[in-house]
Amino acid sequence: MIRPGRITTLLVIWFVMVASLPAVALDTDENSDDSLFPELPIEVHGFYETRSGYRLRKDKYEKDMSIMEDRLQLDLSSYPDWGDLKVKGDVFGDLVTEEVDFDLREANVFVSPLDFMDLKVGRQILTWGTGDLIFINDLFPKDWQSFFIGRDTEYLKAPSDALKVSLFGDWANLDIVYTPQFDPDRFINGRRLSYWNSNLGRLAGEDAIIHTDKPNGWFKDSELAARLYKNINNYEFALYGYRGYWKSPGGQNIAMSQAIFPDLNVYGASVRGAIGKGIGNLEVGYYESADDLSGKNALIDNSQMRYLVGYTQEIGRDFTAGLQYYVEQMLDFSRYKSNLTSGPARDRDRHLITLRLTKLLMNQNLRCSLFTYFSPSDKDVHIRPNINYKLNDNLALEVGGNIFFGDYPNTFFGQFRNNTNVYVGLRYSF
Repeated sequence: MIRPGRITTLLVIWFVMVASLPAVALDTDENSDDSLFPELPIEVHGFYETRSGYRLRKDKYEKDMSIMEDRLQLDLSSYPDWGDLKVKGDVFGDLVTEEVDFDLREANVFVSPLDFMDLKVGRQILTWGTGDLIFINDLFPKDWQSFFIGRDTEYLKAPSDALKVSLFGDWANLDIVYTPQFDPDRFINGRRLSYWNSNLGRLAGEDAIIHTDKPNGWFKDSELAARLYKNINNYEFALYGYRGYWKSPGGQNIAMSQAIFPDLNVYGASVRGAIGKGIGNLEVGYYESADDLSGKNALIDNSQMRYLVGYTQEIGRDFTAGLQYYVEQMLDFSRYKSNLTSGPARDRDRHLITLRLTKLLMNQNLRCSLFTYFSPSDKDVHIRPNINYKLNDNLALEVGGNIFFGDYPNTFFGQFRNNTNVYVGLRYSF
């Protein structure tokens, strides 16, 4: 019997085997062009990249190197008449962890069994919602370690092992994503980045690695996400639903020895479309902390409301600006404060403003961008400058940084101030 945990591995093996099969005739006529398994041409793309980065501040809990790795990605695709096959994976050597690892990014089959239905099964990158590097109704896994140490922004999205069903109709379209085993974020745990440890009441890192009790039962600890959307007069309206768990640890066990992923239900909506010369968006989400509906359990995160409004416009030739305002509102705040056992209390409302500036130069071969998070409530900042220059069709040079400021060590960005880093990368694509 095939165990569910081997499905993705078997899918990769199946893809390679089928792609290498010779044509098999359906009849005895050796000149027949018909075949059960025609030879599958495989498109091969990918890149080789070397990337280095260092902290600008001394961090006694982490190494001075923020990133130091060589990475080879292979992207294999094939498009037979009945569907699409895709496998994408990265092999990388990491001098920070002193390990060689493999990250399977995608391994899936895509088919359209009916005119109004698409199916994709296997490992895939999933995303929806309207935010720019802010996620409300996108409850698919993120890689926050990659985001903060200087990897390419594409690595913020971690893969999911899931079945996605898309249904298309005149009245609306529906996406349903079923993940048979919980896929958490690749969250901050102290191995690469120092963080605020509320139990110790101080910053910590490799001296206090976060250990978790993760739901890991196949089909028992599953996730279900849905999106119902429709375009009306060039505006996209969407409703969202999610049943699963907090994607990053949202609490602790009674002994306070392990971080846990409590049950979470999310209900949301969004709209996006043209406003004036730009694109505007609104998004809202209700985060129901299902294991603590009353808000009395100090060891589990309270329910929340999350709001986002954004606007993006080209303000000059090849020069765009995007502005977002985000609010994270804790519900049952009075119960949270009355049951708080130790450490500084969070604010009821966390406000966050983002600004993105992007300028293209030299026939669009040079991209200069600046993305800034600023929280007036937490009084902390995260600045992401980035310059990417295409030397030719295959070779690109990138320089960037992650700069953190904060008045307090326990706020979201303030806790990372000693992780401030700069990095440089060189990528050859093929």
